[in-house]
Amino acid sequence: MSTAASPQASDAGRSFGPVVVMGASGCGKSTIGERLADYLGCPFVEGDSLHSPANVGKMRRGIPLEDADRWPWLDEIGGLLARRPPVVVSCSALKRSYRERLRAVAGRPITFVFLQGSRATLARRMGGREDHYMPPSLLDSQLATLELPSGETDVVTIEIDQSPERVVALAMSNLAIRWGRSTTEEITGGV
Repeated sequence: MSTAASPQASDAGRSFGPVVVMGASGCGKSTIGERLADYLGCPFVEGDSLHSPANVGKMRRGIPLEDADRWPWLDEIGGLLARRPPVVVSCSALKRSYRERLRAVAGRPITFVFLQGSRATLARRMGGREDHYMPPSLLDSQLATLELPSGETDVVTIEIDQSPERVVALAMSNLAIRWGRSTTEEITGGV
């Protein structure tokens, strides 16, 4: 977990809700989530770090997780989202039912930032990672599980075929609009 220490951003952090950076493996959830948390002056939680040892073991062996494997993990993440001050959490949240579970456990409005990319882009990124338990062989099962968040008004979709800086800028602009701010500076307190 990383945290930012800006007093201005911390004060602003009380005026927005939790954020889940979601998408298939390789989309950049951790990179974008950390940067968003820094901008917002709130903690970032790497959702993958909350998987049980059994879940991690399955994924290391190339075995896709089933819903029963994910429910306790989603409940733990939902509990983090319920806390104050808000946090930014990375979580694949591939199915609508997973997102509904997070919403229900959090018990408060959440904003999802969906990082969407082509299979080729995701495969290339996954192939370039070192020391990650999620093998590229599981990408197709993730994409088969993915239910696009069509019609979910609390989801901001951003294409990942651009620089991380551009993805974060688009996310911050969309968050500002969602939270009723005219500018990103109003969210971050000018940080």
